[in-house]
Amino acid sequence: MDLKGKVAIVTGAASGIGLGIARRYVAAGAKVAIADLKLDAANAAASELNGQGPGEAVGIAMDVTSEAEVNKGVDDVVTRWGTVDILVSNAGIQIVNRIEDFAFTDWKKMLAIHLDGAFLTTKACLPHMQKQKSGAILYMGSVHSKEASPAKSAYITAKHGLLGLARSVAKENGIHGIRSNVICPGFVRTPLVDKQIPEQAKTLGISEEEVVKKVMLGQTVDGEFTTIEDVAETAFFFAAFPSNALTGQSLIVSHGWHVE
Repeated sequence: MDLKGKVAIVTGAASGIGLGIARRYVAAGAKVAIADLKLDAANAAASELNGQGPGEAVGIAMDVTSEAEVNKGVDDVVTRWGTVDILVSNAGIQIVNRIEDFAFTDWKKMLAIHLDGAFLTTKACLPHMQKQKSGAILYMGSVHSKEASPAKSAYITAKHGLLGLARSVAKENGIHGIRSNVICPGFVRTPLVDKQIPEQAKTLGISEEEVVKKVMLGQTVDGEFTTIEDVAETAFFFAAFPSNALTGQSLIVSHGWHVE
């Protein structure tokens, strides 16, 4: 399997997991639009990836909570490369707090980025995929798409919601040859996770070392973080899979953090 000549949009791809997925896609021959809130960061990431494989990358500015920006970004990609074959809805943030202390503005912000962003990018890409009778849509879920942890109510609600969206997209669009799946990583050591360590320590009243050892890695089989490369390889597999046999599904990549 490869992605030679395929056109992909990866949101939140200027760093972290999104950048890792973009790198894997470029290595597999894809043309990748790195969509990020800040154009300078997206362009810098694209510049880094160009020359690392047979594919190519370009940066685009996109606030995934803005329908106008999402539509413009997708239109710009289609104008440049003719279509969209793959969408990876990866943009996300984390805010931790107990429910009684969770600001409603933070709740709405979390759901807007994770869920509204997934909906809007999907809605913008689907007509192009339907026209060509093929496409792959991937949502970045989490082990928290399957279970819960303290102080993460908005994140868990959003990640659970992605499962429903992916299943709906799969049921509606199988007739068009479009696959929709969810990747559910465990804790990946990215800047987003590093930021959570002191936040969770404060919220839960434990040390940062305990957050890592007990909260983040305590349920794994080997005490290891999931890597960006682990997630990127899964994203490659879902994007390159050749048929509708694999659609409407979720795959947990977590060192056994969650098993089912």
